[in-house]
Amino acid sequence: MQKVVDQTNLNLGTASSDARHFSAQVDTGRAIVSLLLSGYTGEVAVQLWDGGLAAGDEDAACRLVFHHPGALRDLILRRNLVRLTEFYLAGKIDVIGDMEGLFSLAPHLSALKLSWRDKWQLFSLALRLPASRMRLARKGLDHDNSHATIAHHYDVGNAFYQLWLDPEMVYSCAYFLHRDESLAEAQQNKLDYICRKLRLAPGQTLLDIGCGWGALAIWAARYYGVRVHGITLSEAQHHFACQRVAEEGLSDQVLIELLDYRDLPQDAQYDRVVSVGMFEHIGIRNFPTYFSQVKRVLKPGGLFLNHGISNEAGWRRTPLTRFINRYIFPDGELTSISHTSQAMEGAGFELVDVEALRRHYALTLRHWVKALVEKKQQAVSLTSEESWRLWKLYMAGCAWFFDAGEINVYQVLAGHAGQAIATPLTRDDLYRNAWSREADHVRR
Repeated sequence: MQKVVDQTNLNLGTASSDARHFSAQVDTGRAIVSLLLSGYTGEVAVQLWDGGLAAGDEDAACRLVFHHPGALRDLILRRNLVRLTEFYLAGKIDVIGDMEGLFSLAPHLSALKLSWRDKWQLFSLALRLPASRMRLARKGLDHDNSHATIAHHYDVGNAFYQLWLDPEMVYSCAYFLHRDESLAEAQQNKLDYICRKLRLAPGQTLLDIGCGWGALAIWAARYYGVRVHGITLSEAQHHFACQRVAEEGLSDQVLIELLDYRDLPQDAQYDRVVSVGMFEHIGIRNFPTYFSQVKRVLKPGGLFLNHGISNEAGWRRTPLTRFINRYIFPDGELTSISHTSQAMEGAGFELVDVEALRRHYALTLRHWVKALVEKKQQAVSLTSEESWRLWKLYMAGCAWFFDAGEINVYQVLAGHAGQAIATPLTRDDLYRNAWSREADHVRR
């Protein structure tokens, strides 16, 4: 009997010691959060692994939850965004509520000025927390704008994209005539707006570089009577687009090929060339090749519309760019609109029209995130919990950065320099002939 009692006392003592140790870790976490959020007035609350709030209010629109102290330790010792992302993907960090609000912490943390004493205190506190042995890393890919890098992003599965894209399957920013317009309406607006900018007319030929799932190619053929050659490097997109073209009865007008723009035939010629949402994959060093190739295949007097994301700071090696290249776009690079314009002019283009659509992309991304959240169970069953978390984080972050003006998206319309330009003297026709469901467009 004595042995049983001794063992019971030992177990109680161990449990008491564990409780004190756990409580000490929570106190350490609270001290770290207090230092990091000193002076913070935003709406993000922080919850620790004991379930209690270390900062913010219970009804905060966004709550950052640390399920494991190792994540907070890494935040201080490594200051590594990619590592913190891995904690989130593994479920050791959660975001409850408006994930976009999480990114509002970025300006505060960037502007935070700590004394050497505070920095040393943070470092010392972090060392008291247990490290995580979590291992989660995705294999990186070369930045070569190849089939492999395109497949990394786009071949996750057509069914996955169908969950949160519009019925036309347009994976680029929509064009909203008003803020409460549906995503489906806004994407149709965008497709028609591009066709009007290109001043498409029956009988013309259109090259769609990076045609995606074929939405623009089909729209241009169906409503503007043009013949379209769409090219993509994604096998999943190619299969889907070809099937849809056949179902629409447009096989005599639309050809979709699995083809690199660099491999277009030497004798290829088109009245119009368009590229929407593909430009970010090219790589800055490949601008001369890209724009020279477009100029070569564009007929005299033709028009070229390039739709791409930009940022004024360029593609520097930062935690954010490392995250995007590692998890989202292996070969993605952004640059300023001025750099893009210079590259186009250097290739022999004259810029006709430049339009920023930054606010439209923020609205588009919010529609995508909302749909992805609503269809979480289906998304997870098609991919994984990790993939669902990744896409939610990525798109919410992009929405915040577009809204804050950190990144932008431009449509640039251009023609051959020194040649007649196939556009009116004003932009009035773009709005006077705005598309409507009852409009009498040219049919195939």
